[in-house]
Amino acid sequence: MRTLILIRHGKSSWADPARPDRERELDSRGQRDAPAMGRRLAKRDVRPNLIVSSPARRALATARLIAAELPARHREIVVDERLYAATPLDLLAVVQGLDKQLHCVMLVGHNPGLSEFAHALCDEIAELPTCGVVALEFDVHSWSEVDRATLASVDVDSPGKH
Repeated sequence: MRTLILIRHGKSSWADPARPDRERELDSRGQRDAPAMGRRLAKRDVRPNLIVSSPARRALATARLIAAELPARHREIVVDERLYAATPLDLLAVVQGLDKQLHCVMLVGHNPGLSEFAHALCDEIAELPTCGVVALEFDVHSWSEVDRATLASVDVDSPGKH
């Protein structure tokens, strides 16, 4: 089995409309929601082998805040340029290229691509809210086999659920 956890970055600030998109920071709600979601993942004993984040400041901050709530050896974050402005096909390529030694991987990215990717894998997911989390479990031996047909289970969570 392989577990893929998709996380949309936390709520970002629009305080400075002139700031480049990649440089937008989390607002106070995003700074509150990300650690809360990390704690909920930790309570469910989620232990990612790897966290892959978009290079955008708000996505990387979300990844770091969530990782800080996880057990120490499950905090490795790698920045991947492909996650910024990614299409569902881009995200599928990232996932299918993951090392087969990894069993649980988190991707922290953006809409619309992240929601569209989740929807392509599972009809019941329409749109991820900010800091929304989707855990997808696939009955496969390798990440290269991940697709809609191999989906075994889905768990959706978001800050608004609690």
